[in-house]
Amino acid sequence: MRDETIQADPALARNEGIPFDRALVDAVRINTPAILRRAGTIAARRSVKKDHQAAWLARAVSMIDLTTLSGDDTPMRVRRLCAKALAPVRADLLEGLGLPDLRCGAVCVYGEMVPVAVDAVAGRIPVAAVSTGFPAGLSPLRLRLAEIEDSVAAGAAEIDIVISRRHVLTGDWQALYDETRAMRDACGAAHMKAILATGELGSLRNVAKASMVCMAAGADFIKTSTGKEGVNATLPVSLVMMRAIRDYGAMTGRKVGYKPAGGISKAKDAITYLALLKEELGDRWLRPDLFRFGASSLLGDIERQLEHHVTGRYSAAYRHAIG
Repeated sequence: MRDETIQADPALARNEGIPFDRALVDAVRINTPAILRRAGTIAARRSVKKDHQAAWLARAVSMIDLTTLSGDDTPMRVRRLCAKALAPVRADLLEGLGLPDLRCGAVCVYGEMVPVAVDAVAGRIPVAAVSTGFPAGLSPLRLRLAEIEDSVAAGAAEIDIVISRRHVLTGDWQALYDETRAMRDACGAAHMKAILATGELGSLRNVAKASMVCMAAGADFIKTSTGKEGVNATLPVSLVMMRAIRDYGAMTGRKVGYKPAGGISKAKDAITYLALLKEELGDRWLRPDLFRFGASSLLGDIERQLEHHVTGRYSAAYRHAIG
């Protein structure tokens, strides 16, 4: 099994954004019944087996932001997480799969833990930091911007910001644009992922509009959820956000990444999301510079499936702990 396109493209241009245009937001239209029908058929229509399944799962591993965002995080837990991200699948399984090397796309931690993670990964994979009053995003803007700047100064290569949901729910798109643009500027050279918290936005139309505004403000990725909401990543939301990315790319020529997060814990679900991604955005998005899973438990289930592919036996879940 060979995977020749697993690495990110360092030449991929960042999304510089475009000026705010209210007409662009007003033009957004969503056919909710059609979205639900399309999302409801993807899992049944796309099934891969044997070597093809193992190849898709190995690719999924390379696009995981391995995450710990708990109130009881410690430096030792973060170091264990980083060690797992650098060697997410056992060496004997990689040998059986014919893969010389496999790493996760990044590790994602709170800003306080960025120095620990940066030291642990030693430049081999990016460190992403959640910022801007995660998960609610309700702290004063000056504090949210300072949090971004502190994480970047500590070595974070990627910043996951949370948007102000109230701007979406009240239709204040200019305010959403202005705040997101200020956060983009605070990120400097670090890539910015804008978390929409889609489970709290009220409608698929709001998801589409928020996606377009955040991309216009310069988001390099748009992300579904913090993982702390009652409803996180779903296929209908993913379809809406992927199509917003496609529309923005057609308009500007810029490629924006996508990150579903929260609730994706099974290998079969990862394949479903990747199949939808391939159909909606194409092969170029099947790399870690344009797609990530925000996950922790997903990796364990994928490793179990890969062990079954190599050995023909399922192992206990505890044998594939995150760290």
